Amino acid sequence: MKYLIIGAGIVGLATAHELLRRGERVTLLERGVVGREASWAGGGILSPLLPWDYVAAVTALARWSAQLYPDWTAALQRASGVDPEYQRSGLLVLSPPASDAADLWCTGHGVALKRLEAREIAPHIAPKLPEAIPALWLPEVAQVRNPRLLQALRRSVLDAGGVVIEQAEVTGWQRDHQQITAVTTPRGDYTADAYIVAAGAWSGELLSGITAQPGIRPVRGQMLLFKVASGSSPLNTILLQHGFYLIPRRDGHILAGSTMETAGFDKTATAAARDDLLAKAQALLPGLTADKLVAHWAGLRPGTPHNIPVIARHPRISNLYLNSGHHRYGVTMAPASAVLLANILQQRPQPLEMSAYDWK
Repeated sequence: MKYLIIGAGIVGLATAHELLRRGERVTLLERGVVGREASWAGGGILSPLLPWDYVAAVTALARWSAQLYPDWTAALQRASGVDPEYQRSGLLVLSPPASDAADLWCTGHGVALKRLEAREIAPHIAPKLPEAIPALWLPEVAQVRNPRLLQALRRSVLDAGGVVIEQAEVTGWQRDHQQITAVTTPRGDYTADAYIVAAGAWSGELLSGITAQPGIRPVRGQMLLFKVASGSSPLNTILLQHGFYLIPRRDGHILAGSTMETAGFDKTATAAARDDLLAKAQALLPGLTADKLVAHWAGLRPGTPHNIPVIARHPRISNLYLNSGHHRYGVTMAPASAVLLANILQQRPQPLEMSAYDWK
């Protein structure tokens, strides 16, 4: 079978990689540059931030995907020579709500959780606060350096025989009754046996030219990047407080994020968001001063109701598929989403109940 994947972000690349691994032929069309949208812009935390606050369809997919990550990234590193920097750095939730929801969820799902004083894990945080800071410690939460993961995936896809075409925005669909026959781009028309939309925040707009789409909309997120001395980072775990997080990388970089904004397809990085994120970062780690700030950017997530992606065939168009709408967790869910869609395409049994991810 020949598959055409529209969108070469983390989900599109992961889907291509899985199909190529299974012996299929794959071409990816990317409207811009491979892997430079939400997949690159995010933080790479491999867990919903507070999993007990999400519906089961989100946590089931995210947890299974996180279990795939160690072997998946190791295989990508062997194949590509690029280290995605997968690591279990843990997640420290500061000032958590005084609720039993976290304990009940973690106990019910076999997830390690400990209540403690935050400085037991992160001794350098908030030194101006003399009192103890209550926290939840989830030691099994991992992260990946998403730009490096994208490099590894692209190289692996190309080495496996996949075709990647950049600057090839799909501008039209050609259709014969209940089948897609081709897509139109500025670089020409492209045909395949089946078409997979994995265009992230642009998926809804793309599909509006041919069919109703399941509520996928752009949600802007802004991030800051700090650089401290390599080997002397004041942070060795992911910190989360009231939706704001800090993510330490191995080489002394620390990410701070992120905003959740309804701004259409506007990717402007604003001064207001910069100042807000900088103030929050300094409140936790005073050493994260403006002179340590090396980058500020914005990306567009594919928002969906309840953060549930669509991983399914179109209900009426027999060769049109969607793997999109992962909202904040495209990187987190990518390997598992790729397997699920490949199983649909090859009519294999599924490891998860799939009705929640249907194209309705």
